[in-house]
This record gives sequence, C-alpha cells and structure tokens, in this order.
Amino acid sequence: MAKVYSKALEKHIEVDRIIGHIRGTLPGPTLVFTAGIHGNEPSGVFALRAVLNDIKRKKLRIKGNIYALSGNLTALEKGERYTSRDLNRLWTEKILDQLFRQRLHAYDDDTLQQLDIYQTIKGILSADKGPFYFMDLHTTSCETMPFLTINDTVLNRKFTSQYPVPIILGIEEYLEGPMLSYINELGYVAFGFEGGQHDAREAIENHESFIYLSLALAGCLQPDDVEFDVHYKKLAALTGDKKEFYEIFYRYQVKELESFKMKPGFNNFQHIPQGAELATSNGKIVKSPAASLIFMPLYQNQGNDGFFCIRKIPKTFLKLSATLRKLRFDKLLVLLPGIRWTSPHQNALLVNKKIARFFTRQLFHLLGYRSRYIDKNHIIMKNRESASRDEEYDL
Repeated sequence: MAKVYSKALEKHIEVDRIIGHIRGTLPGPTLVFTAGIHGNEPSGVFALRAVLNDIKRKKLRIKGNIYALSGNLTALEKGERYTSRDLNRLWTEKILDQLFRQRLHAYDDDTLQQLDIYQTIKGILSADKGPFYFMDLHTTSCETMPFLTINDTVLNRKFTSQYPVPIILGIEEYLEGPMLSYINELGYVAFGFEGGQHDAREAIENHESFIYLSLALAGCLQPDDVEFDVHYKKLAALTGDKKEFYEIFYRYQVKELESFKMKPGFNNFQHIPQGAELATSNGKIVKSPAASLIFMPLYQNQGNDGFFCIRKIPKTFLKLSATLRKLRFDKLLVLLPGIRWTSPHQNALLVNKKIARFFTRQLFHLLGYRSRYIDKNHIIMKNRESASRDEEYDL
C-alpha cells in the first residue's frame, strides 16, 4: 500500500498494486489501465480511482472486465520519477530474462516493482478473456495538449484513430524497454495516453475523459452511460487541428553526467525552425536539427530524453503502409542484398548498412520495421505486425 499525493488536488489517497477491479455481468473485453509507472505522475492514479468509484456508484452495466493498476508504488509515495532505475525502461529481453528465467535473488526496488507488475499482468492474461486492451496513463514535465503514443502496428492504429487527439508513432525506435512495447510484442492493443502537465488539475480531468472514452470504444460500457459526446468534444477542443498521425524522427539523448537544461517556454507540438536554440549542454547551445514540432522537452531533474522532433505523416503513406503490411510485402526484403532474417519468427531483420545503404529508413517504416543500432555497420529492424492478434479484435 502506498500513500500518493496530488499537488493539483492537494490530497492523499492510499493505493495498492490493484487500484480497482470491476468484473462485468456480461461477456466482453478486458481493459487494463496502468498509472504511475513514473512516480512523479500521479494524475492517472487519481483519475482511475475516481472513474471506478463513479461506475460503482451508478451501478453501470459492465461487459467484460476493468482493471486499474498502479505502477511504481515506492516512487509514487516519494513523488519521484523512479528510485534508481526508470521502471518504464526495464522491459527488455535481457532484463526480463534475468528476472524470470535466471531467477536472480537480488533486485533493486524498481525491478521488484517490475516483477510484481509482470506477475499481476500475467495473472490477468491467464484468468480473463480477451480481447485485451492495455492503456498506460502518463503526464509530461512541460505544458501539453493530450496525445497518444503507440507502437506502429495497424491494429494499434485502427483502435487509437477513434480518439480526437494527436497520435505519435515510432517512439519504440528511440526508447529501450517501455512496458507497452513488451505488451505489444505479445500481440495485444497497447498504447499510452499523456493527459497534460504533471501537476495540472486539467491532466486528471483529461485522464478521466480518456478512461470513459476507452470504456465505450472497447465495448465495456454504452456511450450514453459515460456521456461519450461530452468527453469526446472536450478532448477535441483541446487538440484543435492536431488530430493527425505524427512520427518521431529525432531524439536528443542526455548522456550520463551531462549537464543538460532546456531553455524555458517550449510546449509540446510547438513549431520550431531549423537551428532554433533549444537547450544548453555543458554550457554549449543545443540547436534544432530541422524545422519540426518539438515533442516532450525535458523540464524535470530525472530522465535522459532531452527532447524529440516530430512531423506529420501523410495519409497516403498510412494507407499504403497498411496495404503493404496486409500483403506481407516485407517477406521480399530478404531478397535484397545486405538484409537477412535474425529471428525464426521472421519479425526481425539484420541490415548491413554498407551493403544496404540505399534502402532508406522510410522504406522500413512503411512496412512496420523500426531500427535498433547494434554496431557501426549493422542495425536490427524489428516488426511487431507478425505478433498482432488481429483475429481477436473486431476492428
């Protein structure tokens, strides 16, 4: 049990790993919401508690199951992003292998939290029926309109396109070990919702609206039960003309022991010209590499993502990529020089950059592949489409 404080509400609540669970009287999907994976982001925890209490008070008729899980309980109690390691960067094959196959006996507190979350999620997957929807609630250190972050699968795109907010693709190419990437590799719909600035009351309200919309869109509740139009219009009004798909094309990574500081006043989705002065690093100016929209500038003490640059994805690109993925056009890539499968499941490619230097990153993105550098001559391109459980979802 952890005592969690909201600066926005000036109140404490006590939560355990399972904030709440409602089992419906009719068959339906299983929705799993997580919040507070970063301990300085309590907004989603308060929103989940409020929504579940509202559903119980109104005795709404639920189809399926609703779970609300807390993230890093120790960090939530301290109000810090993490204790020693970022809990949302630990879901890699290497770390999971150490935790669950080699059965290490010594853990730091953050990996103990990870182990408990992992076991809770595995318990839900074994005890309940799908389709499963996983949604992770977050806030940002800067001022922002609400938005979604998704791993780039057609299944994720189909479901998230129903929300009236910007959708950011490709974050898995720049962040190693997010929890949702692990869940996506299991084939389920999984995505993140960013509700606003960490300590803003509006962030809690935006999270509540998102939760109600999700319950209706997944089929747990009827739209009229959750005032669907009210919540939809509220989020739509906050995002204006930004209801588009965007992709990340640049990340500034803060190195260990680097003295990094963003210049004040930048907000998410703000237009910046090439060469704009964005931050200082060890006393030197950091400039924008290209004209773009700035995304998640770092205004907190913990974290190594200085800022991202994003751009809008043309609708024609999205349609073409969906068609090519349906046809499994990527199977032809290994016929090209310098490219071969690295996985028996045919979901990862080893690309020799010297030989395959003429094949652009955009080509791989089109087919659902995102890169991971392994040395100066090779990159791994990984695809989650083959794992998607499309047949389990009515989308």
